Amino acid sequence: MEEEAEEPEEAEEEAEEEETAEVVEEGGYTPHKKPTLPAEVRDALAKRKVEASNRPKKFLRQEYHRYVRLKTGWRRPKGLHSKARKKLIYRRKKVSVGYGSPKLARDLHPSGFEEVPIFNVKDLDKIDDPERQAARIGHSVGQRKRENIINRADELGIRVLNRS
Repeated sequence: MEEEAEEPEEAEEEAEEEETAEVVEEGGYTPHKKPTLPAEVRDALAKRKVEASNRPKKFLRQEYHRYVRLKTGWRRPKGLHSKARKKLIYRRKKVSVGYGSPKLARDLHPSGFEEVPIFNVKDLDKIDDPERQAARIGHSVGQRKRENIINRADELGIRVLNRS
C-alpha cells in the first residue's frame, strides 16, 4: 500500500518537471511575446482564419489563360453574356464584400499585433504600447542597422516580427 501512495506523488513531480521544461530556454529558443487582446478581437482573428480557408486563394481574371495579352490580376467581368458576371456555378468566384475580414481583425498580424514599420533605431519610439504593437523592419534596412534595431527592441521589450 505504501508503494501505491508513492506512485501518484512521482507522477505529480514528473508533470511539474514537464511544465518547467517547456519554459526553459534550450538551444537559444525564446518563446514569442504574445499580445494582450480583448476577447472580441481574439474571436475576430479566429473568425478571419476560418473565413480565409473558405475564400479562393487568389481572384483571377476571366479567361486569362486563353490570351497571352491578359494578365492574371482581377478585373470585373462586364460582358453582356458573361457567365462569370452571372455567377454561374461552374465559373470561378467573383470578388464581393462578403469575403472581407472582420473589422476588428483588419490590419492585424496573425499573432494579433498591430504592425509598425521600422527603418532605424529612432523609429522604435513610434511604438506606444508594446503589449499590442510590434515592429516590422523594412526590407531596405541593412544587416548592421537591423542588428542595432533588434538589440534596442529587446531592451525596450518590443517584439520584432521579422527577426531573421
